[in-house]
Order: sequence, then structure tokens, then C-alpha cells
Amino acid sequence: MSVRPVKRLIKSKPTLEGAGVHLQRAFGFGNTKDFDPFLLLDDFRNDVPEDYLAGFPWHPHRGIETITYVLAGTVEHGDSMGNRGVISSGDVQWMTAGSGIIHQEMPKGDNAGRMHGFQLWANLPSALKMTQPRYQEVKALDIPQITDDDGTHVRVVCGEFWGKKGPVEDVAADPTYLDVSVSPGRRKTLPVPTTRHAFAYVFAGSGKFCNASGPLAVPTEAVKWADTTPPVEADNRSLILFDRGDEVTVQAGDDGIRFLLVSGKPLEEPVAWYGPIVMNTQEQLRDAFNELQEGTFLKEGQRK
Repeated sequence: MSVRPVKRLIKSKPTLEGAGVHLQRAFGFGNTKDFDPFLLLDDFRNDVPEDYLAGFPWHPHRGIETITYVLAGTVEHGDSMGNRGVISSGDVQWMTAGSGIIHQEMPKGDNAGRMHGFQLWANLPSALKMTQPRYQEVKALDIPQITDDDGTHVRVVCGEFWGKKGPVEDVAADPTYLDVSVSPGRRKTLPVPTTRHAFAYVFAGSGKFCNASGPLAVPTEAVKWADTTPPVEADNRSLILFDRGDEVTVQAGDDGIRFLLVSGKPLEEPVAWYGPIVMNTQEQLRDAFNELQEGTFLKEGQRK
């Protein structure tokens, strides 16, 4: 077994999206090759209603899947296929835009004004870019939860982990999406298949992600500081991109640590991306925006 070393540590950056929603972007809208098949991760945790209530009014998507995971508050969803729904604390909405969908997402806070959650974008392979749009809404009670003997708690949103299978199915990127909590001071090793790209996003507490399979040697004259690879410390709103290996090891801090652990098989295809539309070529991208202008973006049978 080999521990995945940390390739990069990234602090999320303040971003304004939709009709004026203040959020933190962990990655996206740049070179996302290291995250393939994932394109973007937004952290929309906010305790100030004026900073999120304007929401994300009607807008198009094509060529991707969006995964919205809510921790507090609610998100009301509506789309051009006639789907309507509300997801609340612990729920997940998984939308396959495929050939094209127009939708809106309107957040509302809980009784304390909190609106907490995440949105992840996953790319679709070229063969499925123009597939039929699809919508999955998963309630919190349907998401498997596992508690290990040492208190480590995992919610399996998607994929298989420790013998449990998440309820979101038939996703092109074949991702594993986990919500992991490790108790204060505990060291935990979690399996991640070698063939996948993987990252963690810390959203509570702090911890150290190990960079080596064995314990660190104490530097001496024979083993200099430069020869060691110390663990990488990460706290709230930190994203850790992992290199190759088949497991991830974390040492939780004094307040424990909670993080998303996400992995997926890379598509290794060209990406042509502008705003909410992601295709493989610039020509396909131009066609999509021309169709939006001409009113032919939504395909037959995909509008209501």
C-alpha cells in the first residue's frame, strides 16, 4: 500500500457568482487537468442572507454534471424539463445537463440565516456530451452512513466505500464522493484507487495529510531536513490535491477534521469551456451559444 503524497495545497478564493452570491471557489475556470474529470468546486457556506438570497436565476448548462450537497438551509431547484424540488440539510441534487438544460437554483437560509453547501462540476465524456438531460434528488436519509470503531464517520454520497454504495448512480465520471469526519487526535487511512484523480476539501477543524507511507525519520547529519517530506497541514477552506497512490492518511487536529474526499477516473479529453457550457472543441462551444441565441438550445422532448 502506498500513501498518496500531497501534490498541491490550495486555499479557496472569494468569488461572486449568479445574481450576486458570495462564495469561495476551491478550483475551476483554469487548467483543471490535475482534477480531471472534475472541473470546479464551489463552497457556498454563508451566514449573511444578503450575500446569497439573489441566488442563481435561470441559466443554461451543456456537457457537464453538477452535484449540489447541502449542509444547512435549502436550495430550491427548477429546470426546463419541468423538474421542481427543494433540497435541505444532508440532501444531494445531481443534475446531468447533457445536450442542454436551463435551470435555476435559489438558496434560502435556515432559522439562523445559515446557507451551507457545495457544488461540484463533473465533466461528461465526448460520447455523452449530447446525452438526454437527467435529474436525481437524494434525501439525507437515503445516503449510507458508516461509523468505524475509532469514531471515524463517513457519508457515502456516491460510489462504493467500506462495503456501502452511495445512492447516486449511473454517473459518467464514476466518482466516489465522501463526507468524512475524523475524531480529534486520530490518525486515519482511507483507500482511494490508484487509477483515479483525488482531492480533499476541508470544511471543519484541521489536520495533517501525510506525504509518506512510513513514519518520518528524525533529521540527523546523515538525513538532512531537505531529505524529508513533512505532512501538509490543512484547515478550513483548504483543498488538498493528491498525487498517485492507493490510500490517503490524515492526522486529525485538536478539534477533529471534516472534509470531502472526492475521486474519479480521468477522461483525458480536450476541454473547451466558457461559462456554464463545457465541450471538447471551440466549434462545439460556438454552436452551443449560437443555439442559445437562435432558441434551438433545448432539444426535442427536453422542454416543458
